Amino acid sequence: MEILFLSLEKESGVINISSSIKNLQPKFHWKCKHTWKRSAKNTAWCLLGCSLGDFGTILFFQFYQIPWLTLSIMILAIINGLITSLLLETIILSRQMHISLAIKTALSMSFISMISMEVAMNVADWIILGEAKLVWWVVPIMLIVGFLTPWPYNYYRLKKYDISCH
Repeated sequence: MEILFLSLEKESGVINISSSIKNLQPKFHWKCKHTWKRSAKNTAWCLLGCSLGDFGTILFFQFYQIPWLTLSIMILAIINGLITSLLLETIILSRQMHISLAIKTALSMSFISMISMEVAMNVADWIILGEAKLVWWVVPIMLIVGFLTPWPYNYYRLKKYDISCH
């Protein structure tokens, strides 16, 4: 919040008016446990939505052994992860608000957060396995990487702007 300060000074019979603007916003910090917990909850919901579409796409190509390039599968997995995340967010938000507002809110969420989550999960899969494939022991690693990547950004948005989707 910014406040305009006006001051009047009288010198030799002349009135001088001066103004200054001061920012009264508290300084941003990374030490708020409440915000870390709330941003973790938001990130976890996003992770659930993203991973449903992402993992579903990779499993589909894995089970049916469709001969696509790894990059093509991962791009489609990212797109499907974004779609399922938006659907899940809309369902969750529709319990709190009218469906049209829930859709608008879900669409206005931070795609930076969701895309970074999706890319991180797929890069982890590619680094570990060298292809778009799900193996039981890789999934927890992908989920941890997918959670940790956007979490600080989500904390920042929540702390600085009080913007979240849940």
